[in-house]
Amino acid sequence: MKKKALFMAAAILAGVGALQAAQPKVIAHRGYWNTKGASQNSIRSLVKADSIGCYASEFDVWMTPDGEMIVNHDPTISGVEIQNNLAADVRKKKLDNGEVVPTLDEYLAQAAKLKTRLVLELKTHDSRARERAAVKKTLDLVKKYGLEDRTDYIVFSKDAFKEYIKQAPKGTKVYFLNGDYTPAQIKFSKGAGIDYSLKVMKKHPEWIKECHNKGLEVNVWTVNEPEDMKWCIEQGVDYITTNEPERLQKMLKTGK
Repeated sequence: MKKKALFMAAAILAGVGALQAAQPKVIAHRGYWNTKGASQNSIRSLVKADSIGCYASEFDVWMTPDGEMIVNHDPTISGVEIQNNLAADVRKKKLDNGEVVPTLDEYLAQAAKLKTRLVLELKTHDSRARERAAVKKTLDLVKKYGLEDRTDYIVFSKDAFKEYIKQAPKGTKVYFLNGDYTPAQIKFSKGAGIDYSLKVMKKHPEWIKECHNKGLEVNVWTVNEPEDMKWCIEQGVDYITTNEPERLQKMLKTGK
């Protein structure tokens, strides 16, 4: 009887441990920018995401005509279009927190000093040739800073998705964002999983289980409201991307 009781206690503890391990990991959307002194895609937002223990910090990248990789979400900065202006002109602009718009080189140099994982979104460019070149440049810079084991890639472009899978080192995680590939198509393409909007995932909640059955992972973006966070947690997704990382961390810790 004593052995049976010990076995049952161990099983319960193992179950609790598995439940805790199954909690979604927190990804700060465009860094932790919704806090004092930071702004979206700023180096400060990356540092802040690291400081609160986010699993990862997501950011966006564009390439200028002279081949510089710029970290910014929108295609323009203060009216200057990144794809059609030289890096020197783009870099004259500042972010809302006063930082000069960062290059990917600068961003990764800072990331190398931190612990948080990186989720690099390559934005969809205006030609396949430019997109292929941008894929190579991002991979080369990540390698330069020894961050290959800490960097995942996400894309809306199907061409860039295939290009990252082709060019990246074996084992690199590449996720598709657009919402129109089924889990079976992602598996066939050798992607790591789906990284779809909350709207898409609520329309296709069955894809979560299907992905897991196929050995794929699931991230949901951009999840900011408590009820949506709770839904994602209950559905058993692997990652949640949010503008409110501290709110999500608290919910995962306390259940509310």
